Amino acid sequence: MAFDQHAALPDDVKHALSRDFFIRFTTVGRRTGAPRTTETTFVWNAQSTGPNRIYVSGYPGKRDYVANALANPTVTIHTVEHGVYYDIPAVARVINDRNDRTGPLLAFLNRWANRPEAEQRVFGWLVGAIKINRRLHLPWWGPFYLARSIMDRMPCVELTFAGPAIRRPNPPPPSTSDH
Repeated sequence: MAFDQHAALPDDVKHALSRDFFIRFTTVGRRTGAPRTTETTFVWNAQSTGPNRIYVSGYPGKRDYVANALANPTVTIHTVEHGVYYDIPAVARVINDRNDRTGPLLAFLNRWANRPEAEQRVFGWLVGAIKINRRLHLPWWGPFYLARSIMDRMPCVELTFAGPAIRRPNPPPPSTSDH
C-alpha cells in the first residue's frame, strides 16, 4: 500500500511542488555506493499524476540517475526553490514502456513549455498535436515520428513518496552530477 503523502504534505510543500520548476533528488551511486544528487525539472499535479508522486525527465539520452535508480530505487527528493527546503523519502520506478510513459512525458513537456522563457506557441502546438494524435490513436507518422523518437530517448522516472516531508534548516545538498 502506498504512503498517503498528500494528506501529510504541509501546505508549503504542496505550494512548492505546484509552482517550482526544479527539484533535486539523491540516489545511491550504483558503482560507488556514494550519494549522487541530481537537479532536474519535474511534474507534479495532485489531480493527474496522483498526490503522492512526481515524474522527472529531461533531455534525451542516457542518464546516470536512471541507472542508479534501477540499481537502488530508494531516493530522497529535495525542494530547492523560494527558500522552502524539505526532504521527502521516495521510491523510484523507471518507466520504459512507451504507453505508460507517454502521459507523464506529455505532462512534463507541457509544463516545460509553459515556463516564461519558452517558445510557447511552437512548443504548445507540438504538445497539443501529440495529444490529439494519441487521443485519436493515429500512427506515429510524419512529424509525429520525430516526436516519438525524441520521447523514446527521454528519461522517465516516477518518484513515489514513501514517508513524511521533513523540513530542512539549510538548503539541500548541491548537485553532484550533470546527468
